[in-house]
Amino acid sequence: MGSPGGGATSAGGAGNGSVARDGPLRVDAHHHVWDLEVRDQPWTAELPALRRSFSLTDLRPHLAAHRIDRTVVVQTICGPAETPELLALAAGAPEVGGVVGWVDLTAPDVTDRLAALRECPGGTFLVGVRHQVQEEPDPRWLCRPDVRRGLGAVGGAGLVYDLVVRHYQMPAVVETVSALDQVRFVLDHAGKPPIASGAIDPWRDHLKSLGRLPNAAVKLSGLVTEADHDNWAVEQIRPYAEVTLEAFGANRSMWGSDWPVCMLAACYEDVVAMTDTFTASMSAGERRAVFGGTAAAWYSLTEGR
Repeated sequence: MGSPGGGATSAGGAGNGSVARDGPLRVDAHHHVWDLEVRDQPWTAELPALRRSFSLTDLRPHLAAHRIDRTVVVQTICGPAETPELLALAAGAPEVGGVVGWVDLTAPDVTDRLAALRECPGGTFLVGVRHQVQEEPDPRWLCRPDVRRGLGAVGGAGLVYDLVVRHYQMPAVVETVSALDQVRFVLDHAGKPPIASGAIDPWRDHLKSLGRLPNAAVKLSGLVTEADHDNWAVEQIRPYAEVTLEAFGANRSMWGSDWPVCMLAACYEDVVAMTDTFTASMSAGERRAVFGGTAAAWYSLTEGR
């Protein structure tokens, strides 16, 4: 499968029609929302900065300040209840162009479960699926036959599979993406390189290998939280961003804020400014791709609702 291009499209999962607009679509390809009164987020228990609810109302001023037209909201909990809630949220929120939800990839009826999500209110906004592979103790979890069968079902449903992994799981990522060339994959947070330690290999080699596979794209997101939270600097993160952009190119690289998780180390504005710095030497067209066109193409986001 060849990679999609860098422009916005009116086809695919988020399609509620397209309208004309001025200028290129700008997309935040990765953020979260949650309400602790509805559902606990146990992973935030030891993270005071995140131990509260975060809503689109909190995010909207940042989107307006940086002229963000659409966002992709991404799951946080591996369970069936959250995704229908996110789909319903998308149906009523003009900013949200797509939802990356969750389904049990190992379920025998995974195809039916995906179809059921599409029938939920807002189901047309389902653009992808994700699982917290980073928490799986088996570094080759992605290589299991039942998991790969589920991944095939995701691709068969016309959805993207988002990969949230740790850097030491990257060999299984490369192997799986290569084996399932009919599935489109997006690597979240550039595979979480070990920035705080200063190590860059073997993550760099694995990322380059993944970048050679045309059915994989990458999110330039989450890097600030892989650095030293209290003492990070743009120059500390730059080598990892440069490797990422070189390996995938602009038309397979997309920016995401990873808000509010980014607040462990930086504010929304800092993340935007850092990405501006990393893309400063790119052409105008390449920057448009990173800041919107790539996400619009890979997730089939529309210019209008």
